[in-house]
Amino acid sequence: MTSIEVPRRIAATLPSLSVLDITDEVEKKVAANPISSGIVYLSATGSEPCFIRVNERETGFFEDLEQLLARLVPFEARDRERMLCMLLGPTTEQVPFDKRRLALGRFQRIMLFGFAPTSRGDWNLTILGS
Repeated sequence: MTSIEVPRRIAATLPSLSVLDITDEVEKKVAANPISSGIVYLSATGSEPCFIRVNERETGFFEDLEQLLARLVPFEARDRERMLCMLLGPTTEQVPFDKRRLALGRFQRIMLFGFAPTSRGDWNLTILGS
């Protein structure tokens, strides 16, 4: 797992946000699996509020995310992290693969977002295919 440095301004407004790039670990597991084509289901696990998303890993994404979240849930809102996770949808992501290679765009990465100071970055992988 690679920890992603969140831009300073965003880290100030979302102090409990942690982002981990798990793409390389997922690629290794898919490459080592006997199934050559199918879908990888990735699930964030644990009791902390977290979720997995596929997106380009660039600063503009974090700035857009910050603005969106600030409009939807004010910074001073009670249980803000829980509400953010609810708004951002399911904790899982599905990624197709073929010939034991993930079908991601050129700059896309699989990222695990955590909103709790105790986020450990736990995730589960299920591979389905033939």
